[in-house]
Amino acid sequence: MKPWQHFKTITRHRMIVCAGCFRVGLYWRGLTHDLSKYSPTEFWNGAKYYQGIRSPNTAEREDKGYSEAWMHHKGCNRHHYEYWTDLDMETHEYVSVPIPRVYLVEQLMDRRAACIVYQGKDYHDSSALEYFQRGFEQYRLHPKTRREIEFLLTMLAQKGDRETFRYIRTHVLKGKPFPWEEEAPPENQ
Repeated sequence: MKPWQHFKTITRHRMIVCAGCFRVGLYWRGLTHDLSKYSPTEFWNGAKYYQGIRSPNTAEREDKGYSEAWMHHKGCNRHHYEYWTDLDMETHEYVSVPIPRVYLVEQLMDRRAACIVYQGKDYHDSSALEYFQRGFEQYRLHPKTRREIEFLLTMLAQKGDRETFRYIRTHVLKGKPFPWEEEAPPENQ
């Protein structure tokens, strides 16, 4: 068990997310981000499976076949796409639904912070996009959410956090349309 190391890791992660959220004006989301990681279910499993180079949830999943900490975490934190699933009344299957923008932005901050914490000096602005593109989760997101998060992660990779956070502050969180949502100008005018 490595409770002190785990505590330092999750606290560092939270502080990076908090700083990012503050930079775009999401003060409450920053302050409350991932508080469930300090709950007994998540904290003690995280301390037991702590490795420092990846999520302890992965190690718990490899050991037990599931991660109790992750199941608790995704149900308590709206910035995870897994939270945003519901029963389709026609198919009676669980499907992804669009993530509201405030949680989409927190998700971007979460992805960025995880890369900073686990990659250390190897982190670069395209790390979160590369991780997203390697993973299977992109196929589980609602198509609208997938397009939005990939757009923002690409912007982060190409333009850095200063420009991306400015765009989030002045555009995304103001409810303005994403580029593909803007109306095309009428022809012949």
